[in-house]
Amino acid sequence: MSGAAVPALTGELALTLAPRGQRTVAVAQRHAGTLQTLRPMYLDDSGQVTYHMVNPGGGCLRGDAYAIDIELEAGARAVVTTQSATKVYRTPGGGAAQHMRIRLGAGAVLEYVPDALILYREATYRQTCAVELDESASLVLAEIVTPGWSPDGARFRYDELRMRTEIHRGGALLAVDNLLIEPGRADPSGIGFLDGRTHVGSLTAVDPRIDEDLLDEVHALTETVGTVRSGLTALAGPGFVLRCLGDDTAELAGLFDAVIALLRSRWTGQAPMNLRKY
Repeated sequence: MSGAAVPALTGELALTLAPRGQRTVAVAQRHAGTLQTLRPMYLDDSGQVTYHMVNPGGGCLRGDAYAIDIELEAGARAVVTTQSATKVYRTPGGGAAQHMRIRLGAGAVLEYVPDALILYREATYRQTCAVELDESASLVLAEIVTPGWSPDGARFRYDELRMRTEIHRGGALLAVDNLLIEPGRADPSGIGFLDGRTHVGSLTAVDPRIDEDLLDEVHALTETVGTVRSGLTALAGPGFVLRCLGDDTAELAGLFDAVIALLRSRWTGQAPMNLRKY
């Protein structure tokens, strides 16, 4: 019996975390191909573990496919980030893809804050993220996308970007977020899309402690960054999605850092996140 060939994965990472004593540790870990993690770090005395994902290949090329599976057992607390920006180079006649699955048990806390995703000339990239979390779990997902340098100086030379995030909370669908940018079909810088900006960022937070007062505080933070345009949408989870447009990665990352710092201060008393990359 014949069937379509399943493409081999370029990189695969599976990580299961659980509390052991005062700290969260890995109880199962597997990596293959070009995905791996650096040694775990503990940036404060809370016991929350920080993992940096690494792609030693230096970037994504045509046909590359990555699979990431992150599970936090009940009570586990983690920050997951990348060592550097994810760069997607030319993928003529094909594309690169990443598929992520996240599962959070009761009381688990995950802050997923990767560096920017950069798409260069003639790049096609597709990403999916499926999240399943307990009603008592806490989730923060951040993403910043920017076009890469091109020889002619044009701002949008990549071919296609597709990103889909689907979040289930307590077994029920909470949110579906779809982003599609095809510069070859329509200028994404136009009014009603990116409105003349080059960078797009999205920060999603889901936590039972999110209320109207917190949403007001997040909205107030967005008004302190004058060159970034943002929109805040409340979820029924409870949670929110903060979508931002700008022209500078550092500005968008700074706003997201400020929002995450607010959440940490209000919920756990932790200091602002310092990932010690530079």
